[in-house]
Amino acid sequence: MSRVSRLRERLSTADQAFDGWLLLAAVALLLIGWVMVTSASSEVASSLTGNPWYFSLRHGIFLLLALAAGAVAFRIPLAWWKVNGPLLLLVGLVLLLLVLLVGREVNGSRRWLSVPGLPFNVQASEVAKFCLIVYLAGYLERFLPEVRRQWGAFLRPLVVMAVIAGLLILEPDYGAVVVMTGAVMGMLLMAGAPWGRFLVLLLLVVALGALAAVAEPYRMARLTSFADPWADQFASGYQLTQALIAFGRGQWLGMGLGNSVQKLFYLPEAHTDFVFAVLAEELGLLGAIAVVGLFALLIWRAMAVGRRAELAGLAFGAYLGYGFALVIGAQAFINIAVSTGMLPTKGLTLPLLSYGGSSLVVSCVMIALLLRADVETRQSRRRVQPTASGRHRPPEPEDAQHDL
Repeated sequence: MSRVSRLRERLSTADQAFDGWLLLAAVALLLIGWVMVTSASSEVASSLTGNPWYFSLRHGIFLLLALAAGAVAFRIPLAWWKVNGPLLLLVGLVLLLLVLLVGREVNGSRRWLSVPGLPFNVQASEVAKFCLIVYLAGYLERFLPEVRRQWGAFLRPLVVMAVIAGLLILEPDYGAVVVMTGAVMGMLLMAGAPWGRFLVLLLLVVALGALAAVAEPYRMARLTSFADPWADQFASGYQLTQALIAFGRGQWLGMGLGNSVQKLFYLPEAHTDFVFAVLAEELGLLGAIAVVGLFALLIWRAMAVGRRAELAGLAFGAYLGYGFALVIGAQAFINIAVSTGMLPTKGLTLPLLSYGGSSLVVSCVMIALLLRADVETRQSRRRVQPTASGRHRPPEPEDAQHDL
């Protein structure tokens, strides 16, 4: 046996109850997030409340709530989520309507609902995102042949997405629209829908995006500042230039944990939307690459969960895994790309890292359902192994046997 084969066998989780690499990546990101929120928010918290640990303590409470919610979600069979997918979608739509009617407005956007008795506001788009993926996974399991052959079955999920997008645009929350639309399109693509349909829709989306960009002056300002933030570095390009300064100061090894200068009221939203910039300043390029690597590991293992479920014939678990991987991956990519100047500024949190109760709870529930899907898939695969009586059941597909 070669060294590569021995290493692959040693790192494999095939004989475990679930994918340990997925759990490891998620826990590592949660812990790094708490540390970075504590570091990035200390000065702002001291100025606002007189307590430098205010946001750190709240984030710790959010983390405990998120872990508790994840533990509850993990114990619920996937069959329950599949049956209640349409009801969950209705809940998401109701929340998006409520936030427009009675939501709390912050920085010109109405995205949060204040719920009596809860220590934090509920961000409706985060809950709707989760509900949409669960619903679509069930829809694809029920109508998979039709989705591949008929335009009508293909377009129905997109009509639902269009309704959700319209509600999100009214908030406005364009970042959530991009993430959800990308996830829905990705799930349909992985379900085997023909490529030609996506080309038609791509042209339509590009045209609508260009129209939306020129419809409002502030959107054009964001696009022009993204192209050259230094041209107006004290107005439309302020956030991006401060984030780029943070990256530049970090260099290879960073300035050391807690030693960020940009978090001292230079970089807005340092502990929420731009926490990755503070991380890069304090931990350097190597620390930033390590976090990107953890996200890559998380998304890879989430996709592997979906692939194993698909090979085992569990379509709902497969598309649930694909959908959650696409949502987390798209949101992480957009947040990091915004911080580094690759994309225009969007108000999106970094999953599992940024400060925010709703994002943290929903992200942990997604991870829990990924683990649940993996557990049920592995149990299903074990049931088709040779029995004690010597009768052989259908063997595992080769791809599943050699998966890490």
